[in-house]
Amino acid sequence: MSAVNSASTKDGKQPGFWKKGSNVPGSDDRMKVQQKKDMAKGIKKDSFHDFEHKTSDAWDDGDDDLLVMANIQMSLKDVRTTAKAVLDNHSHMTAIPSATSSHGAGPGVGIRLNSGWKPPKTTPIRLTKEPVPDREAAKLEKFKSVLAGPNTDLDELRKLSWSGIPKAVRPTAWKILSGYLPASVDRREPTLQRKRNEYFGFIEQYYETRHEDMHQETFRQILKDIPRMTSLAHLFQQKVVQEIFERILFIWAIRHPASGYVQGINDLVTPFFVVFLSEYIDNAPLNDHIQEQHVEYLQFAFRWMNNLLMREIPLRCTIRLWDTYQSELNGFADFHLYLCAAFLVRFSKDIQREKDFQGILMLLQNLPTHHWQNDEIGELLAEAFKLKYMFADAPNHLSKKK
Repeated sequence: MSAVNSASTKDGKQPGFWKKGSNVPGSDDRMKVQQKKDMAKGIKKDSFHDFEHKTSDAWDDGDDDLLVMANIQMSLKDVRTTAKAVLDNHSHMTAIPSATSSHGAGPGVGIRLNSGWKPPKTTPIRLTKEPVPDREAAKLEKFKSVLAGPNTDLDELRKLSWSGIPKAVRPTAWKILSGYLPASVDRREPTLQRKRNEYFGFIEQYYETRHEDMHQETFRQILKDIPRMTSLAHLFQQKVVQEIFERILFIWAIRHPASGYVQGINDLVTPFFVVFLSEYIDNAPLNDHIQEQHVEYLQFAFRWMNNLLMREIPLRCTIRLWDTYQSELNGFADFHLYLCAAFLVRFSKDIQREKDFQGILMLLQNLPTHHWQNDEIGELLAEAFKLKYMFADAPNHLSKKK
């Protein structure tokens, strides 16, 4: 090769490397013999064929033998076929062992395709075809079994309901747990009819008096509170639902005049949050920070109590929460207090990061709970459960006033 590169013509110009008659590297007498044979047969060579013959022996003979033995013919069709095989191989493999796997990474793609290599039968990751037990279906069957008996076991029903009630049986379970329907299956239908008659009787007896002077203030407050129970994008913003709540709340307020509509809420909130949080929960930094910024517990806790946290969490979480409230004795009162305490403590660090009155209230009125699901509610219920049993031997703390 160096001889060719150094050769030059008399006029100092380099000769063409592939020029006919030039001394091409790798050519020998065999090429000349082949040319004479072709000429004798009358075969006319074009420039490409001439180039091909001149360079045919530039490859090492050993490489040619390997190619022949491997029976590989590189063509566009083969390239496409190979590419398709690679894609098919990847799409049909459930798992490919990694290079760090205990089974090794296996040979390269070329060897896999040309030698019939297949992935090992046992791989680190395998998709099982065995059916996974449906926990929800099993849970539903347990509820149906308890509810189908002649007399529903209330203790068993509460135990099952604490961790959530399946949608299919929730209406019946809620009615029984709340005392609206009896445990006896035979008595449920006549009791339901009697309760409905009582409800419509209460509407005629009490609800029709809502515009009378002595009840106007109570009814006005109810009309203000109901739209504020939930966010704007909520089931309870529908007119028919709001009318149902108007009747229920007004009838309850008129039939329980001693407590009063607003005072009853205040009596629950004030002693609990001021005393329980500040004196019983070991969270002095939170309480000190709230007081230093002149925030009153009633300023945010009233809404938590009045609306049962329906403004603070999504509707799906409210329903899940009420499953547990129904299973707890006095769940909507006492247990709800513990849950509100756990709710406040959950956001303790966020509250302490706010450095002024406005920041704290803005946070507490717009808590980041829109993404919550059953997992978050389950954690909150577990914390409330711990608080309940922590003070099980000191029930008077619920009524203590500062």
